[in-house]
Amino acid sequence: MPSETPTVHASAVLAGARAVLIRGAAGTGKSRLALAIIEAAQTGLLRYARLVGDDRVHLEPCHGRLVVRPAAALAGLIEVRGLGIRRLDHEARAVVGLVVELSAEDAERLPMAGETMISGITLPRLAIAPGMEPLPPVLAALTSAGAR
Repeated sequence: MPSETPTVHASAVLAGARAVLIRGAAGTGKSRLALAIIEAAQTGLLRYARLVGDDRVHLEPCHGRLVVRPAAALAGLIEVRGLGIRRLDHEARAVVGLVVELSAEDAERLPMAGETMISGITLPRLAIAPGMEPLPPVLAALTSAGAR
């Protein structure tokens, strides 16, 4: 894939076979959620999770799927609030299977399954309301029947 594709402000974690793309404004907890998903795999709540990218990622459509990869300068780096930048093992690329929107104004208490379109590709979307703890609904989306 060409490295000239622009980066977007987001984080991504490979969780199982597909990546979770985490979007939201600065300070909404993208890095914190990425770390929580990785920790969920380390404690057995998920089978596998590994960082793809934090803060800035490349998104590119490829054969009907959306591929995410880290920005080269940030590959393997993640911000840990209170500790600073840390290095983690990371994936070079992954196919996005779920988009999580943090502090989404359109989030509902009991949201219906939603979708979003990125680069012409329709993906499942989970909207997290401002102030809501995002990990429980993300884990439920990743582990419940019908999860991609």
